[in-house]
Amino acid sequence: MDAASGVTRDRHYGKTDWNGKEFTLIDTGGYVIGGDDTFEAVIDQQVEVAIDEADAILFIVDVEVGVSVMDQEVARLLHRSDKPVLLVINKVDNALRVPDTVEFFALGIEKTFHVSAINGSGTGELLDTIINVLPKTKKPESLDLPRFAVVGRPNAGKSSFINALLGKERNIVTDQAGTTRDSINTIYNQYGFEFVLVDTAGIRKKSKVKENIEFYSVIRALRSIEHSDVCLVLFDATRSFDSQVKNIFWLAARNHKGIVILVNKWDLVEKDNQATKLFTEAIQDEIAPFVDVPIVFISSLTKQRVFKAIETVVDVYMKRSKRIPTRELNDFMLPIIQKTPPPAIKGKYVKIKYCLQLHSDHPQFAFFCNLPQYVKEPYKRFLENKIRENYDFTGATIDIFIRKK
Repeated sequence: MDAASGVTRDRHYGKTDWNGKEFTLIDTGGYVIGGDDTFEAVIDQQVEVAIDEADAILFIVDVEVGVSVMDQEVARLLHRSDKPVLLVINKVDNALRVPDTVEFFALGIEKTFHVSAINGSGTGELLDTIINVLPKTKKPESLDLPRFAVVGRPNAGKSSFINALLGKERNIVTDQAGTTRDSINTIYNQYGFEFVLVDTAGIRKKSKVKENIEFYSVIRALRSIEHSDVCLVLFDATRSFDSQVKNIFWLAARNHKGIVILVNKWDLVEKDNQATKLFTEAIQDEIAPFVDVPIVFISSLTKQRVFKAIETVVDVYMKRSKRIPTRELNDFMLPIIQKTPPPAIKGKYVKIKYCLQLHSDHPQFAFFCNLPQYVKEPYKRFLENKIRENYDFTGATIDIFIRKK
């Protein structure tokens, strides 16, 4: 951040929630600011793509600057849209600045909000309105079928993997990174399997996302992750499991998706009988503590283990959907908890009475006790590990909740 305009050169995107409703927020940075000769073209490109992708639009203006020519141009484009538009007048840090907001009514946008990003005033009312104007969660097509998203860096071989699996050139493949722009859905129905396979645009570091089209391709890829059941995190074995692949892995994990790691281009790696073991250990070091994830070494070019990858993905999907009867879970977990109870804090002892699996899309378990506030993260991981030891949840994230009895 800086007082000078145009400092933001990266687009920022993130998932957040308000009053229990999750949504993805996209900031287009300062890219709408261009030279005199490209002014209209840059604005049109940015805003029209944003309108096309968004469910609702926050039009941010600056009370200190007033209504600019750019504001008028953006407002003109927004009036053509049928999407909800909220006019957010920023830097209204105190009541003395409220009269200065009157000129923004000339933009013709009905819903207007006075906020201060620096101190947070006015943001509560804005967030309430955002969740009210957002549509109900969009259900992807073919909802009755499992959805598997192939995600990774650009040019890692995602489209080649899908083509090898389908046995035909369904997706365009070149050596140039960024060939896939949209998330492409394919229904796979062979060898007793039926599911939707989604090829996504490569996700690279935000600082390297330069083109508008590529940025929104990344947003579509993020949405594909959100709407998938299992993510196939595919990376190039010749480039290693770097920080960006790790970020993609944790993006899928934070969205509570099943995960399978595919090490592609394995045919290009010089290897001995220890190579697979060493590679697996290196990956697990990067993704710790969530190491209960299957890793499959494949080659899209030679089709080596391509079908094993699909078998593994289907297996993870089934395990992610598995339910454990409450009585069986208590018979297994309570003796372990009695033998290794949570550490006492300030002389107070936590007594966990019973547990159950919650009804959800991914494995979630609730443990009921007298003092839930004293159960810390290390003990939650202990409970998760014990569940994994006895019940095979390989590839699935597990949430542990401690609740008051």
